[in-house]
Amino acid sequence: MQTLPLITHPHAQSVLAWRDGQALSAAQFLADVAYLRRQLPEGLHMLNACSDRYRFTVGFAAALTAGKTCLLPSTHTPEMIRQLERFAPDTFCLTDDAYCSVALPQIHFPTATTDIAANDDADTFTVPEIDVEQTAAIVFTSGSTGTPVPHRKTWGALVHNVRAGAVLTGLSDGRRHAVVGTVPPQHMYGFESTIAVVLQTGNAMVASNAFFPADICAALASVPQPRMLVSTPVHLRAIAQSDAKVPKIDHIVCATAPLAKRFATQLEATLAAPLMEIYGSTETGQIAIRRTADTQDWRLFCGVRLHQDERGVWASGGHVEQPTLMSDVITVVDQERFLLNGRIADMVNVAGKRSSLAYLNLQLNAIPGVADGVFFMPDEETTPGVTRLCAYVVAPTLTHAALMAALRDRIDFAFMPRPLVLVDALPRNATGKLSRQALLTMISSTNKSGTEARVGLA
Repeated sequence: MQTLPLITHPHAQSVLAWRDGQALSAAQFLADVAYLRRQLPEGLHMLNACSDRYRFTVGFAAALTAGKTCLLPSTHTPEMIRQLERFAPDTFCLTDDAYCSVALPQIHFPTATTDIAANDDADTFTVPEIDVEQTAAIVFTSGSTGTPVPHRKTWGALVHNVRAGAVLTGLSDGRRHAVVGTVPPQHMYGFESTIAVVLQTGNAMVASNAFFPADICAALASVPQPRMLVSTPVHLRAIAQSDAKVPKIDHIVCATAPLAKRFATQLEATLAAPLMEIYGSTETGQIAIRRTADTQDWRLFCGVRLHQDERGVWASGGHVEQPTLMSDVITVVDQERFLLNGRIADMVNVAGKRSSLAYLNLQLNAIPGVADGVFFMPDEETTPGVTRLCAYVVAPTLTHAALMAALRDRIDFAFMPRPLVLVDALPRNATGKLSRQALLTMISSTNKSGTEARVGLA
């Protein structure tokens, strides 16, 4: 049986996490894991709903070392919980929220686990080994284009994935980094880039979840350098537009939606740090990286390869456990590089002309004064009659006429939105994504309310 260690921190005193500026050691982590493992019920599937990043990680490790599997849906809506119950009837919920409303048998994270300060030495520091074939987690697609789909992640594939990514993002440069995340640990990107990668590189996570610019800056300021910020375009845009004084950042990692080169360059200048974009999917995990300010080419992780057939482009090799058909329009440059042209589901054809929603969104959000914006193609049930592209935009300082004029300079007239709606905010989830259902609800609400003053036709 081949195994890999639960953590790679070399010493009992190695810092594995930070909470409110206080260091939590690797030995403390292993003791907390052992304590919680003894409290877990008999069920083999655990919904890890802990919002605190360190507690989430203790819960994940306790389940892993007990032979249980973490279920990681990106949302905890009642419908998602019902789907989990159908998928695994023995599922129980680990939570650190006294008012958790998840309708599953619950176990609350202990308010106090152990005090092992006297045993914080090398003689008591024994790291568990995990079978590489063991299922570490079952992650679920976001459901942004349909029903969430489960995907099994083995310990071996997960470890190889995050170790390869750490080399490319700078986390394996020999220093001990503090990783601040704005992405929930239940999301595949957050799970890989703020949890698994910390366990497998000897670095340290920040326990708190930073969301607003002030919270992000406070989290960064609470830990020593070097610091890595793992974030999304929505969060980075909010930081750049705020008046907050941002502490020194050594590395920035971004994912969930592609960045425009001009915006990436602006972010690097504003935050004075290199920005690396990650590309991947729930099905494959992270598979490619680029420094967007320098190039539009994506570089594949070690061992991962793309090949194309009549169905599309497939990813395989490396940590990808089985050949996976990608949901994006991809141009393969060579064995190690490719270009990303948008999602297949996002391709739109208007009057014989083709474009992608991803490209249109990039152009919309590149307009000075636009804080957030999205193009959307509703279905006929939502908008009976002629179905046309529409756009929702957050731009407090711009008029509808100014926005339309700026768009005409950037996109073909065939793709001008009809209508373009000015709104106060978009219904993004914690990872910055917009589900199709949320957008359908928004356009239905707009149609019913008749907000003529805020709507214009091209």
